Parts: sequence; structure tokens; C-alpha cells
Amino acid sequence: MRFSGLVAKNLFRRPMRSALTLVALITAIASVVALLGIAKGFTRSFGEIYAAHSIDIVVSRQGSADRLSSSVDQRFEEQIEQLPEVDRAAGVLLESMSLEDQAIYGIPTMGVARDSWYLNDYEMVQQIDRSGGQIDSSANAFGGEERGLLLGIHLAERLNAEPGTVLNLLGEPYRVQAIFRSPASWENGAMILPIENLQALTDRVGQATYINVVVNRPLSAERAAAAIAAIEQLDAKLLPMATAEFVETDTRMQLAGAMAWMTSAIALMLGAVGTLNTMLMSVMERTKEIGILRAIGWPKSRVVRMIMLESCGLSLVACILGTLTAIVLTWALSQAPLVKGLLVPAIDWQVALQGFLLAVGIGLLGAILPAWRAAQMLPTEAFREV
Repeated sequence: MRFSGLVAKNLFRRPMRSALTLVALITAIASVVALLGIAKGFTRSFGEIYAAHSIDIVVSRQGSADRLSSSVDQRFEEQIEQLPEVDRAAGVLLESMSLEDQAIYGIPTMGVARDSWYLNDYEMVQQIDRSGGQIDSSANAFGGEERGLLLGIHLAERLNAEPGTVLNLLGEPYRVQAIFRSPASWENGAMILPIENLQALTDRVGQATYINVVVNRPLSAERAAAAIAAIEQLDAKLLPMATAEFVETDTRMQLAGAMAWMTSAIALMLGAVGTLNTMLMSVMERTKEIGILRAIGWPKSRVVRMIMLESCGLSLVACILGTLTAIVLTWALSQAPLVKGLLVPAIDWQVALQGFLLAVGIGLLGAILPAWRAAQMLPTEAFREV
């Protein structure tokens, strides 16, 4: 029998034990891949918001622990827009609202100016028809109504709402003027209000969470740096950052990644312990067999390699099945009405590679002690233990 055949045969010698170990490893790998994919998707979705509007610089308040709850004077929008390096700017107020009547809570809500260029980046798939024809201009999306709002397609589906539907926000009626589709998945689960309405509802009159800035084209690192320097000179309390840096250094993004790894570490430890137990029991049950192999001339290194390959073989099978399980489960979770459009897992080749490396690591870690014990076994001792 070839060496590889012997390794494969040993894996199936105790099918029930191997299957249980495989289930534990699949659970561990699936947990790691799923959590890392969700954390990465969360960060990617956050970045897509700025990419969808071609935002180059995000201006928040200096010293804010959480930039998404930052507070910037809306009057800076006009000052920033007048800078020679800046093409346009838009103040955005970000809040989390609830619709108690529908028992839906934590809805991402954005406040933008009624005539903002920001609205031109949305595709209005349904609008209130006031003139017998389709309203094409996104700038008229609020329809001039004092209390109008826009719903993302996923939020509208969740609410079973359409243009003309009246929603109750903090005791005030707001009429849905349009349903929009955004290139950014996160915004499809959000609603948009005129910024002055959202400011009044949340007692933040004259405030924006941040100001999005588009730099003059053609865009270059030097031009972006000049725009950032010019914005900093307007007021010491302003913190302008390139969008990539803004996303990467955001506290929530870093916390999501840290929590994913911390939770994954527990699953990995359980997987490693399960592998260790299986391989150790396997070595103990094959004491006589290993003794015979040593007696016919197998060196210690070959015995170690056999045990290591058995353990890594289990881990690699678990890696494949665990990754597939993670993809299916996260996809199913992302289709749930509660998180549709907000949860977009990103299980790409990089996340899969991390899962593969962790699987190999678990296999090696779980096989070190059994391999060492098998290598130290002398033929005479092996036969005496039987």
C-alpha cells in the first residue's frame, strides 16, 4: 500500500469519530469565514456609499469618538464649496429612526438638502405622478411637499409601502414621495428626508453629521491633499479625510473586525481541541501498528508526517465544506427582510484563503502532540503496551 493510501485509510478507519471531528471543524471554519465575510461586507458596504456619489473627502468634527455621530455646522458646506480645489459639497445628517406603528426600529435615515446634487445619484423607480407623466428629475423627488420622504427599495419592500403611503415619524405624518434604488446596498435599506426636517425631528438644527466633498477633476493625490489642507484652514474643529482613510479608521469598522476575530477564536479553539482528541485517540489505538511500522524501518519523520497528513486532511475537507456552508448561510441570512440591503457578506478569495490557512493551522496544532507521541514510540514498547 502506498503512503498516501495508508493515510486515507486511517482517516476512514473510525468513520463515526472522523465524522464528528469533521462536523466540529466545519462549524469552526464556517463560523470564521462567515464572521469575517460579514465584517468585510459591512466595511465594503460603508465604502460603497461614498463611491456611489464619487465622494473624495469626508469632513467630520475633530475629536469625535464615533464619526457617524459627529456634528458639523452646516454653514461650512457653503464655505467648503467655494474653495478653488472643490467641485461641490453636500452636508448629510445621519440618524437612526424608528417606525413604532410598524414595529420597525433602527432604520438608517439620511437628511439632505431638497435641491442637493446628492439626489441625482439615485434611480427613482417609483414616484408620485402629479402631472400625468413620470417625474424624471431627482431634484424634484420631494415634490415640494413639506413633509415628504424617500424610501430605498429594500426598506419599501419591508414596509410594503409605495409612493403616497403615509408614515408616522415621531408623531408627525410624512408622505412617501418616491422609491429609489442606490448603487450602494446600504442606502437601499434607508430613508431620506429633507435635511431641515430631520434636523427638527432630532433637535439638531443647523447641524450635519459630515460634509461630503467632491474634488475638481482630474483627481490627483496632490489636488486632494490641497483640498484637505484648505478645509483644515477654515476651522480647527474640522477633520477632512480621504474616503478610504475615513472608512478604514472608523471605530465601527474596526470594532466589527475585532469582534469577528474574537468570536472566531473561540470556535477555532474548540476545533483544535476536537482534532487533538481525535488524533490522540487514533495514535493510542494504533500503538501496535505504529510499532510494526517502526520495526520494519520507518523513521520517526515518516511517522510524524503520516499523523500530520491525517490531521491536515481532515482540516482541508472541513475547510472546503465549512466555506461552502458559510456562503450558503450568509446568503440566506442576507435575504431575511430584517437585514436585506444592510447585510451584504463579502466572502471573497481573501476571506476563503484566511479560512484555508486557519484550517491548516488547526490541523497542525491538533496533530503536534499525537505526532510527537507516535514518533517517540519504540517497537519493543509498542508491543509491550498491547
